[in-house]
Amino acid sequence: MKRYSEERKQALIRKMLPPHNIPVMQLVEEEGISDVTLYTWRKQARDQGIIVSKPKKSSSKRTAEDKLAIVIETASLNEAELSEYCRKHGLYPDEISQWKSDFVTGGNTRSKAETVSAEKRRIKELEKELRKKEKALAETAALLVLRKKANAIWGDGGED
Repeated sequence: MKRYSEERKQALIRKMLPPHNIPVMQLVEEEGISDVTLYTWRKQARDQGIIVSKPKKSSSKRTAEDKLAIVIETASLNEAELSEYCRKHGLYPDEISQWKSDFVTGGNTRSKAETVSAEKRRIKELEKELRKKEKALAETAALLVLRKKANAIWGDGGED
């Protein structure tokens, strides 16, 4: 197992940060370090509070923790500084203000993808329940039809 110096590790993490945003797989090819190692370093940097954006990651897929960190980090910035920060991190000022209002009002911070997947699960559950009820209804209808046929063939059972 190779050991890398802290300086090299930090240099590679900086390459994963804006403005470079070099994808991990490209660094694997260039540096010859395994992707698992690079992903681990990126996760450690993220755990230390460094905002490590993943390339081609839309802002709607950011975690709530990332959004909160960005809102806190940009809270004291003026408009020009905020614009510079947004350019550097690939964001829009409107997104940050929306996240801020969501946190202030206690709004739903789930992404659209999470909401859609939750709704799809709910639909599947409801469809399963509907099929179950339809089967029970069909069974009841079949029993009722059989009872009527039996009564028509053998007559009413109450006459004896």
